[in-house]
Amino acid sequence: MAAFSNRVTKLFGIDYPIIQAGMVWNSGWRLASAVSNAGGLGLIGSGSMYPDVLQEHIRKCRSATTKPFGVNLPLIYKDVDKHIQVILEEKISIVFTSAGNPKAWTNVLKENGIIVVHVISSSKFACKAEEAGCDAVVAEGFEAGGHNGREETTTMVLVPAVCDSVKIPVIAAGGIATGRQMLAAMVLGAEAVQMGSRFVASVEASSHDRFKELVIHSQEGDTMLALKKLMPVRLMRNNFFQQLQEAENKGASADELKQLLGSGRAKKGMFEGQLDEGELEIGQASALLHDILPAAEIVKNIWSSFTEALSKPLSRY
Repeated sequence: MAAFSNRVTKLFGIDYPIIQAGMVWNSGWRLASAVSNAGGLGLIGSGSMYPDVLQEHIRKCRSATTKPFGVNLPLIYKDVDKHIQVILEEKISIVFTSAGNPKAWTNVLKENGIIVVHVISSSKFACKAEEAGCDAVVAEGFEAGGHNGREETTTMVLVPAVCDSVKIPVIAAGGIATGRQMLAAMVLGAEAVQMGSRFVASVEASSHDRFKELVIHSQEGDTMLALKKLMPVRLMRNNFFQQLQEAENKGASADELKQLLGSGRAKKGMFEGQLDEGELEIGQASALLHDILPAAEIVKNIWSSFTEALSKPLSRY
């Protein structure tokens, strides 16, 4: 496949403007290295890792690929300073930050020669990321799985709004799983896409096979936002989700929701495959997925369908 060139591919040194999201319990070194080897940008999702585990994944990823890869760093992580130290010690060159204020660590990362990208849910936050010195932003619509912005702005609205608000490159995310959707996002002004759900349904994803099977058999409406009093998160409907919904409908307080959530719910669901009682974070794009494929094949298929759609933009065939 012929390489593609724009500001994002040049920034990261990759062949295709396809980025695999850093998803907790789904994106370890195997997935990140496979995506990078295929010409995209793989990210290690550090949100579910202790610092020593993150270091292990970085080293294994580096041994599995000579291509660029990065780390996704949720800034709300309690040991974020320790994660930063591991990132600096291991000389990671690309960091995607999320769920927090980019001003907190961007200067530290930039001073060490690291490319910094921040995930945002509004034009206001995109401008703040640009002011903080970020090299690019991920404009993530609320179709996305996992934690979401409170604004509940869709990708179709968010992407052009952000592109009009900042000068740095914009990467579109949220509800994108196909090449045609990738083309649509780039027509709106994005210079790359970040995909999560599509790579959850991959051979190399570290999530449990039962979770992957559930994802590829899901339908429209099988995911919903929950925990809006805490931090909105998109979840697959299951027994645990029903408990949350009933509690929220009864007016449960934030403390009561925290108690119901407990600890380890995401690990229980996505990593251990306890599909009834676990927290199953996945995006609306799951309804478009019907197979579990090697990550390299996913990248190839997305790029092929993107170039085909680009040649015939008004026809599905």
